Amino acid sequence: MREKECDIGAATKMGDAMDTDEVVTVFQRVKEKKPCPFGVEGTCCRVCFLGPCRVRENDVGVCGATTEAIAAKNFGRMIAAGTAAHSDHAREVALLLLATARGQAPGYEIRDEQKLRRVAELFELDVNGKGTNQLAQEVAEKALAEFGKQEGELPFVKRAPARRQQLWRKLGVVPRGIDREVVEMMHRTSMGVDQDYRHLMLHGCRTALADGWGGSMIATELQDILFGTPAPLRAKVNLGVLKEDQVNIIVHGHEPLLPEMIIRASQDPELLALARSKGAKGINIAGICCTANEILMRHGIPLAGSFLQQELALMTGAVETMVVDVQCIMQSLPTVAQCYHTEIVTTSEKAKIPGAIHLPFHAQNAFDVARQVVKRTIENYPNRGKRGKVNIPPR
Repeated sequence: MREKECDIGAATKMGDAMDTDEVVTVFQRVKEKKPCPFGVEGTCCRVCFLGPCRVRENDVGVCGATTEAIAAKNFGRMIAAGTAAHSDHAREVALLLLATARGQAPGYEIRDEQKLRRVAELFELDVNGKGTNQLAQEVAEKALAEFGKQEGELPFVKRAPARRQQLWRKLGVVPRGIDREVVEMMHRTSMGVDQDYRHLMLHGCRTALADGWGGSMIATELQDILFGTPAPLRAKVNLGVLKEDQVNIIVHGHEPLLPEMIIRASQDPELLALARSKGAKGINIAGICCTANEILMRHGIPLAGSFLQQELALMTGAVETMVVDVQCIMQSLPTVAQCYHTEIVTTSEKAKIPGAIHLPFHAQNAFDVARQVVKRTIENYPNRGKRGKVNIPPR
């Protein structure tokens, strides 16, 4: 309970800084914005150009769509978007595993060979007499094939309890291929296609299962193979993990591929010497959101906060750089960062933000990009405090 109270206290303290620095954050915006009453109910339909149609109970859209059908379509598209996002994360991890196995990703290596062999067996690959890299390449290729597969079942479904598998098969919701279910969900929810809300929701279940037992599980397993399977540990959390006498880098997003290299770069003697030459005692890394969990459970790197604390972290005035990739990144970050010395750095080719610095990250140049990020961060350290007071809450 005390840790939770401390976390809430850290966020509350930053509320005072909002008034002092006149920074607008998610907490003010949520008070000012009123949700659309039709949007809240899921009954605003934008899937064709006859509308948009805002439909109340016992009413229908221009095409005759009922409120139930419209709500099911909207929800189905949200499921498809979430599955696409999680699964695209998995695709990147599978591509990195493939590049690592082929020797095309300097700095990365297979950390958990035992899990590699277990996943290979789940994919029904022959593990006998095969070296680590050969097997890793076959696992990566098999994982990538699960995206475009058109028939059969996703192999990770076999991990579910037998009775649950039986129910899924009875309902016809066992996913076939990850991308297939996403595409079919978008097709079904187009104007004039699937109009039975029960039928739409059944495919929504199938699409969601393609995420949980496809994309999300592929990402989890392959990240363990590449970065090591986590073990329980004790760690520190909340905005108090930022350090006043060190260079602070926050990694934020969902894909731990670059943060793994940033951690390694932060231990580089040359960069540590550069940090000391700028007056810092060291280089401190903290995480926000899902990337934070990845580096916390594998390296003990502290977690600065959740999705809601990302703007508050900048308002401490102690963050030199926030490095982001994909998912859950607020577009407001560069605007908030302008009030301080912080740089926002985007790294994914899929996600740019106006006002941020873009440093493209690829498996082939990961460590070089990580070094570039850390060096920029160190060079920014002397600018701390020029735009206001450093305000790190107590841990």
